[in-house]
Amino acid sequence: MLRVLFVGDVYGRPGRRVLAAHLPGLRAQADFIIVNGENAAGGFGLNRESFELIVSAGADAVTLGNHAWHHKEVYGLLDGPRLIRPLNLPLDTPGRGWSTFEVGGERITVVNLLGRVFMEAVQNPFLAMDELLTQPDLGSVFVDFHAEATSEKAALAWYLDGRVAAVIGTHTHVPTADSRLLPRGTAFQTDAGFTGPMHSIIGADPAGPVQKFVTERPHRFGVKDGPAELNGVWLDIESGLATRIERHHFEESM
Repeated sequence: MLRVLFVGDVYGRPGRRVLAAHLPGLRAQADFIIVNGENAAGGFGLNRESFELIVSAGADAVTLGNHAWHHKEVYGLLDGPRLIRPLNLPLDTPGRGWSTFEVGGERITVVNLLGRVFMEAVQNPFLAMDELLTQPDLGSVFVDFHAEATSEKAALAWYLDGRVAAVIGTHTHVPTADSRLLPRGTAFQTDAGFTGPMHSIIGADPAGPVQKFVTERPHRFGVKDGPAELNGVWLDIESGLATRIERHHFEESM
């Protein structure tokens, strides 16, 4: 059995701080840890400092999303197997959209996908997974589906039910209360939630988003200071399928 912890989008300095403080204490409970680092550097993208902090905190694999290319430093990080950018991008895109790891004699493959509903145009994530699943020796497959629409996330999970161990959504930053095992053994949650400032609007200081809605004009979104929370999902995986899924939530007391 593999016990896997997935941590939702790390957002800015508060997210990095709570991850560095809380994740090492969970390391002994997990066989494998995956962290989405999509927003770790200032709320947009990933840089070298943020990547190294996430790995040193205990992450075995780091996934990305629609802000993957926000910092040019990411190009120098994509050669290694730990950093995984979205799979359904053009074939000549730097890096890899999936990576397979050996864990205690078992194999786990981590996949990062982008959704298409209400997001920029990318290749079809359903067909991208069909093609990937023809590869041999993938072991248990974990999918981080970085998407906006709840319906698209659920549809992919049902489409892959019984073929992958888990489809866990990211991107919208709000943890959903629909953790479940689908009939054929795929674990699903619409969104794992994010790891970042608690008193915020999906990570940003509320002043910016509120003014944007009130004035209908662009406003700067700054990362909110203050106490942070960490959201994630625990999975038990046996023979390539999930046997348990459970939400994880931690809040700093500051």
